[in-house]
Amino acid sequence: MNILALSGSPRRASVNTAFLRAIAALAPPEMEVEVFDGIAQLPVFSPDLETQGRPAPVADFADRIARCDGVIIACPEYVRGLPGGFKNSIDWLVSGEELITKPIALAHASHRGDDMLDALRLVLSTVSTRFSTELFLRIPVANVAPHDISAHLEPHRDEITAYLADFATYCQDAAPQ
Repeated sequence: MNILALSGSPRRASVNTAFLRAIAALAPPEMEVEVFDGIAQLPVFSPDLETQGRPAPVADFADRIARCDGVIIACPEYVRGLPGGFKNSIDWLVSGEELITKPIALAHASHRGDDMLDALRLVLSTVSTRFSTELFLRIPVANVAPHDISAHLEPHRDEITAYLADFATYCQDAAPQ
């Protein structure tokens, strides 16, 4: 099973990216989790650009989404909302087929951000028929340095592995028959 863990942060030293990498390290051997941290490399969405064919970074991003069995998203909150770069990444996928039936679940690295999560849930439920509102992992690590997040998550190992197992089951249930 191949999972794409999508970081909604453009920051190089991102807590969300480190959070996803730490989760990926706890995945069982039969689950490969690739962390995508290239949101900042995507150009600003424009339907004009889309008609000329997707720019190379966008085509690569869409291909990664298309090839995976499911997507886990961890996204920071910017001023109580979605970061513009992350929303831009979703905008690039709206006219394609990549997200429509893709299983998607959220992981959240903060004790706050409920307004952003509400907006994210609205967006994802609009673009995907397989967004799970029930699968959700929240472990606050917002005040932990990115290089310390793996150690901080160790006491949550069972919770994380159960979340990954539940997501794998969700992905398999969503697989075409």
